[in-house]
Amino acid sequence: MKMGLFPKLIISIIAGILIGMYFPLWFCRTVVTASGIFSTFLKFIIPMMIVAYVTMGIADLSQGAGKLLIITVILSYSSTLIAGSSSFVISDTLFPSFMSAEALTKIQAITNISLQSFFSISIPPLLDTISAVVLAFMLGLCFSKMKGNEIGMSLYNGMKDFSGIINKVLNSVIVPLLPLYICGTFVNMTYTGETFVILGILWEVFLAIVAMHFCYLLIQFTIAGIISGKNPFKFIINQIPGYTTALGTQSSAATIPVNLECAEHDGISTEIRNFVVPLCANIHMCGSMITITACATAVCLMHQLPISLSTVIPFIMTLGIAMVASPGAPGGSIMTALPFLYMIFGEKAGDPNGSICAVMVALYITQDSFGTACNVSGDNAIGIIVDTIYKKWIKKI
Repeated sequence: MKMGLFPKLIISIIAGILIGMYFPLWFCRTVVTASGIFSTFLKFIIPMMIVAYVTMGIADLSQGAGKLLIITVILSYSSTLIAGSSSFVISDTLFPSFMSAEALTKIQAITNISLQSFFSISIPPLLDTISAVVLAFMLGLCFSKMKGNEIGMSLYNGMKDFSGIINKVLNSVIVPLLPLYICGTFVNMTYTGETFVILGILWEVFLAIVAMHFCYLLIQFTIAGIISGKNPFKFIINQIPGYTTALGTQSSAATIPVNLECAEHDGISTEIRNFVVPLCANIHMCGSMITITACATAVCLMHQLPISLSTVIPFIMTLGIAMVASPGAPGGSIMTALPFLYMIFGEKAGDPNGSICAVMVALYITQDSFGTACNVSGDNAIGIIVDTIYKKWIKKI
């Protein structure tokens, strides 16, 4: 029986929870092992996906490739800064009324517990994500300006064929097996007890952060709807498969294939979605910034550390750039943030190996998937805006 991706994702989440609750350890580890092998292959494909899609997306822009690149980067960075600043203002207002040190201690106790796979396979990526993004920028911009003029079409056609190969791998292997990846994630979380501890402890903080994600997404898609002249609620409905996939994968980069399908349903042109979606998966971190800022505020309140907007904004501005390297793996954003937490916590409390930073990591990890889902959903809101700018102004020049 054929069914859409969204029903498959829901089934995989439910199956993961049920397997983690009721199946024996050996079966759970088998699922986690299969999911881990797929995850390794996915990390190998992601840099090549970025090179293929971003390069061809920029190369196929007939006019204004450089301008659209600058516009996309500015929109992504501005969105991340606004998200983090808003998160602090809301968190500083709400959290003092329902924080407790005991809750953070219990969260920390379960964070490092996980099921071990029976074995793993090492498949090192040919490039890291930053190298892939830089290479894609260089090739795409040069192709856009030079193909058929200063250089021939051979290299361009070769990259076009390479993009077709990656597209075939995505459609034949990655997308069909994503439900297995998500199932394994929820098996692990449920067997170790993390799924239910999150709901039982700090549920008020958890709900407040998720509510901030939803409100920010509503604002983003409303702005995109106003600029494009389309119904923003249709965009939100179209985004459900991408949002659900990100909940399970906990990786913006891993969600690129599904997010490209969502962008197509939004009516974003091929050249723009192939350029914006993979790019924003690596530079647009609004959801992660909301979560990190809120968690940092919560930790400061619990340990009676001073915190203010004047200390938070420099941290957000720095982290907005540093997190470009983080989307390849679950928890990548908080790992990237660790060296910069001293900007909020102070030199002593901000020691990356200290107990306060450990609490920060523990609190963030429990909500990482929702931040990632907000990231990827916001990517398509930016894609709609960039596509509208391209169609209404740049393409007509």
